[in-house]
Amino acid sequence: MSRLDFAAVRLFALSLIALAGLAALAPSAQAQSCNEDIAAFGQKRNAAIQALNAISKAHGGKLDPVAACPALKNLSAVEAQMGAYLAKNKEWCNIPDDFLNNFKEGTGRTSGMAKQACDLAAKVKQMQQNGGMGAAAAPPPVKLPAGPL
Repeated sequence: MSRLDFAAVRLFALSLIALAGLAALAPSAQAQSCNEDIAAFGQKRNAAIQALNAISKAHGGKLDPVAACPALKNLSAVEAQMGAYLAKNKEWCNIPDDFLNNFKEGTGRTSGMAKQACDLAAKVKQMQQNGGMGAAAAPPPVKLPAGPL
């Protein structure tokens, strides 16, 4: 896993904005409650995405699996909480089935990316503990001559 699919993340964010717009069509007190709750989840989600963007930027546009693993786990957890809220309040917030299904698919992709990053991070840590692959293949150090030349 070398790159996060930022296009999918942006599309997912746009769908959240659309959901907020749909919730606004519901009766006012109900819509306000849904909008506030969804906005709070959206802020948590955006913070998690910004953390991933910072990791990517720090590594030349690629995600370091060791650094990305906890950030992706966090994003996955936020999305799981939001998905549970959306499913539980589907009727109350007037959430269309298509949106909920798309949200679940997006959450599944995030969870899959988190698993890939964490599996790769575990392999990297194991290699570091075992001295790394490069250490076994490296030639022994050359002793330089001593004394006057």
